Amino acid sequence: MAYPYQIKSLEEYQQNYQQSVMDPEGFWANVADHFYWRRKWDKVLEWNFKDPDVKWFTGGKLNITENCLDRHLGTLGNTPAIIWEPNDPEERHRVITYRDLYNKVCQFANVLKNNGVKKGDRVCIYMGMIPELAIAVLACARIGAIHSVVFGGFSAQSIADRIQDAQASLVITCDGAFRGNKDIPLKSVIDDALIGCPSVKKVIVCTRTRTPVSMIKGRDLWWEDEIKQVETMGNPPCPAEEMDAEDMLFILYTSGSTGKPKGVVHTCGGYMVYANYTFVNTFQYQPGEVYFCTADVGWITGHSYIIYGPLSAGATTLMFEGVPTYPDAGRLWSIVDKFRVNILYTAPTAIRSLMGYGLGPVNHKDLSSLKKLGSVGEPINEEAWHWFKDHIGKGRCPIVDTWWQTETGGIMITPIAGITKEKPGYATLPLPGIQPILVDEKGEEIKGNNVNGNLCIKFPWPGMLRTTYGDHERCRTTYFATYDNLYFTGDGCLRDEDGYYRITGRVDDVLNVSGHRIGTAEVENAINMHAGVVESAVVGYPHDIKGQGIYAYVITERQTHDPELTKKDILQTVSRIIGPIAKPDKIQFVSGLPKTRSGKIMRRILRKIAEGELDNLGDTSTLLDPAVVEEIKRSRL
Repeated sequence: MAYPYQIKSLEEYQQNYQQSVMDPEGFWANVADHFYWRRKWDKVLEWNFKDPDVKWFTGGKLNITENCLDRHLGTLGNTPAIIWEPNDPEERHRVITYRDLYNKVCQFANVLKNNGVKKGDRVCIYMGMIPELAIAVLACARIGAIHSVVFGGFSAQSIADRIQDAQASLVITCDGAFRGNKDIPLKSVIDDALIGCPSVKKVIVCTRTRTPVSMIKGRDLWWEDEIKQVETMGNPPCPAEEMDAEDMLFILYTSGSTGKPKGVVHTCGGYMVYANYTFVNTFQYQPGEVYFCTADVGWITGHSYIIYGPLSAGATTLMFEGVPTYPDAGRLWSIVDKFRVNILYTAPTAIRSLMGYGLGPVNHKDLSSLKKLGSVGEPINEEAWHWFKDHIGKGRCPIVDTWWQTETGGIMITPIAGITKEKPGYATLPLPGIQPILVDEKGEEIKGNNVNGNLCIKFPWPGMLRTTYGDHERCRTTYFATYDNLYFTGDGCLRDEDGYYRITGRVDDVLNVSGHRIGTAEVENAINMHAGVVESAVVGYPHDIKGQGIYAYVITERQTHDPELTKKDILQTVSRIIGPIAKPDKIQFVSGLPKTRSGKIMRRILRKIAEGELDNLGDTSTLLDPAVVEEIKRSRL
């Protein structure tokens, strides 16, 4: 499969970028022309950032699965679409061709229809990293149901919040999941979550771990039994539902600076065009290459760069059930060796964690098939960048350090593999179609180079979020109200003398822990639920492996006799309410918090103490009780 819109040289990048700014509509119409549309669009773009109201390819009709599956059957039917590597290296891997995947998606789409799911219904998916997860996602898209995938590490309470917000009518899960040396009891977590979720009528359970589970008559169904029913009907085809370009494709919940997660909405047409365009260009994907993204489908990276981007491009995408350190720290390198992987896209957290094991696990693994490397989730520090480049890429593979967000749908600022110049620690340059701008606190543009500011985008792109589900005002206030006529990313950014962009971190109350965004308010709410806790404040601090760790300052009702046990109880509470990913790394018990006279917690001071910058706290005289700061400094962990 050729990609006529693939950039081939630096000169072509510059030309395409210019064109995308001068004539954005012509530029994206030309890219979108290479997809299968049931009906072409009437208008490429209508937008304003005030409401906000953004529409791409208005009037266009399509189904994303016809672009990911049907259109490849003639030429790529026998080509591997998904290679699946299980958690246990002794278990057999699976190879699913495009024809197999098409058949399985149609089959499961019919299962959904048999169970009353129709266009516009919301379906919650809570599964481990098995091919059936990708099949479930695509089956929803095929019949026009809106999927909402929830990461398999979230707690029952977090899932219940998401199901209630989306008013999902059906849940797809597994009996359990394998991740490293853990068995995660997915179905029993769902049972707990559904106690307060009357909207859910059916639960489809896929067998994976053979964990004993409770199956409730009339509600719970086995995936395998439902598939058999479709087979007895003679496996009828499942025609793809015709969708409008602006119909919802999926909801993906992301943390905000308030406790309630927000459901980011992506639509069918623009998202498809953007996920494909960014995949093909960033990684310079060539037909036949084996591409391995180590993310989980529960996050946006898995949606865009394990499923929709690669499959719409006819690529071979590798899906891995386990973790990089199990059964040993050589696991990723063994997978690269075993499947002759050409492109590896992973997180800085994983790279830093593997660096800690030295070169023993890398030696004796054949990594000669690798051509391109990528990192995602947070800026990659220089030391990890060089280790990745030298020891994994053997100095010959370009690294794409990609910056983007759940809300952007796809990669925004990145080197283009082997074409634009890379620079350690920098996301470098915007892709065609992306118009970044740096602004000061007042929203005035900061022009020129060698400057710092808040990163905004001044023109729409096809993959951007359209709303937050059921609460458009929240979308407006979070992303479009801070600065007039700009999308505010929430990130600080530096533009150097070459015009290269370097992300300097969040400027709001959101932490980036191992590439996962977690709102401080969410963690504080969970800690405050623990009996005996009066108040808490949570900040981020530099962490060698995770990038950012979570530091919690906690006030308890009375002095605790066994601080270590109380800390463990608090961690258990956070795990129960949000999930293990949100557990604080450090908990410091304090008698008070630095507050202004109006009662606002000065997190800036707490952040500096957590980072060890004790001599640089700024003016504390405006605080209600400045003595609290001295006490916190003395007992810092």
